[in-house]
Amino acid sequence: MCGILAVFGCTDNSQAKRSRIIELSRRLRHRGPDWSGLHCYDDCYLAHQRLAIVDPTSGDQPLYNEDKTVVVTVNGEIYNHKELREKLKNHQFRTGSDCEVIAHLYEEYGEDFVYMLDGMFSFVLLDTRDKSFIAARDAIGITPLYMGWGLDGSVWFASEMKALSDDCERFVSFLPGHIYSSKQGALRRWYNPPWYSEQIPSNPYDPLLLRTAYEKAVLKRLMTDVPFGVLLSGGLDSSLVAAVASRYLVESKVACQWGSQLHTFCIGLKGSPDLKAAREVADYLGTRHHELYFTVQEGLDALEEVIYHIETYDVTTIRASTPMFLMSRKIKSLGVKMVLSGEGSDEIFGGYLYFHKAPNKEEFHQETCRKIKALHLYDCLRANKSTSAWGVEARVPFLDKEFINIAMSIDPEWKMVRPDLGRIEKWILRNAFDDDKKPYLPKRILYRQKEQFSDGVGYSWIDGLKDHANKHVSDSMLMNASFVYPENTPTTKEGYYYRTIFEKFFPKNAARSTVPGGPSIACSTAKAVEWDASWSKNLDPSGRAALGVHADAYEEADTKPANLLNGSPQELQESVAQTATVA
Repeated sequence: MCGILAVFGCTDNSQAKRSRIIELSRRLRHRGPDWSGLHCYDDCYLAHQRLAIVDPTSGDQPLYNEDKTVVVTVNGEIYNHKELREKLKNHQFRTGSDCEVIAHLYEEYGEDFVYMLDGMFSFVLLDTRDKSFIAARDAIGITPLYMGWGLDGSVWFASEMKALSDDCERFVSFLPGHIYSSKQGALRRWYNPPWYSEQIPSNPYDPLLLRTAYEKAVLKRLMTDVPFGVLLSGGLDSSLVAAVASRYLVESKVACQWGSQLHTFCIGLKGSPDLKAAREVADYLGTRHHELYFTVQEGLDALEEVIYHIETYDVTTIRASTPMFLMSRKIKSLGVKMVLSGEGSDEIFGGYLYFHKAPNKEEFHQETCRKIKALHLYDCLRANKSTSAWGVEARVPFLDKEFINIAMSIDPEWKMVRPDLGRIEKWILRNAFDDDKKPYLPKRILYRQKEQFSDGVGYSWIDGLKDHANKHVSDSMLMNASFVYPENTPTTKEGYYYRTIFEKFFPKNAARSTVPGGPSIACSTAKAVEWDASWSKNLDPSGRAALGVHADAYEEADTKPANLLNGSPQELQESVAQTATVA
């Protein structure tokens, strides 16, 4: 991942302003420690902090067209850049960077080229011929992007909030699948897949089609000129990433550079469920496995730094980001700069345990649509920023555009949990890779129960977080939370504790508004809480909150109402939604 910062329309274009842009861009250097670039044109600035993954020697940014009238700063990877270059044979390329095609596509097709890109990306492009500019973000929001406005009328874009929060009066999270055009002065959606309308699909389930689409998604993400690995928790999703990558690595170009043995990484408290399962998968696949450990105290000590980097106060995101943050630091120390990860599968296939209670296929499908649309605020944010904090790039094959379209076109009846038919959560994915002749995984891994990453690293991690928060937040502090934090009021001491840290780094109202709220059970959306009346009394994002579903669920006698504010029926507002899972 790289860091981008772009500013347009500054009234002050002095040397002091240039120095200020450089200073703010340095706040993103953790994302791109390999090189820094800055292009200035009148009152326009495009800055870049590079993490070199493809063409490390000549792909420094910003990037240009032939005569340098079009300038672009990009964070991301364009997996189909070679195919796109074939359509641009009349253009002269300066580098081997996959992102350079963006400047030439704009020159050839104008603003309406973004749909042609297959990858994860956020970019800002300046056309110096008329001083117009565009900004765009990938379909799902795998890469982060923020947009802000200064009091002087300037328009800002940045990969992270910290680069523009001090200089912008207002800023927002840039919507995934959208493009901003200065000519129109507004956002418009460029990504319009069939599933976005949430209409119920009716395509039959074809396990071979699903498997083939996923294998293609993994293979295209092996595009790298640097060492890479796979984050392996031992859950279904990360195990499938590792199984497919390991199976086809020998035949890939990257094997010639870095060898044919896949590196896998897992982190957890000693004795955690993930460590055991990941070791079993690694032994089965024959990977070079790296088992990393952390203690509850090490996680607690890292909380402030984690919240600064991930820029949220969402409870589940913080719970899962902390071990991922610690793991990324150790991965980078081993010389690895890119990893594949398993985010997105649970949203697409209804893998969270609360989906067991979906009343019908219509509500099941609509919930998966809501979950995918919100990924940029939760799992994508966590996976990207936790790894980018240490200059590591995370790629997510389950969020491949083509794969999503195929998976979301299947009649959701096939995704429903049906114990009477022997179907557990994500059965259609498990079944697609259940090959007795050439097995991808051991059966017990292929059919392992869903375990959220924040749970799988060790159940005592969440318990330790709650105990720690109880020591720092008094009953009276929580009782008066609605007066201190009227927006997205914390409803637990853990949530209150995270909020105080977040507000220290990001005190503006615009910052707290980038984090959504609403009640959640085991990472559901607020709407799905309605599926079971008992859930309203047990609003916790842990998978163990799915009473009667999770094998190690909390005891019902131990559950407490989330609202402790004088016992009054206040509206629950804490942002404890969506999972943060690597599994």
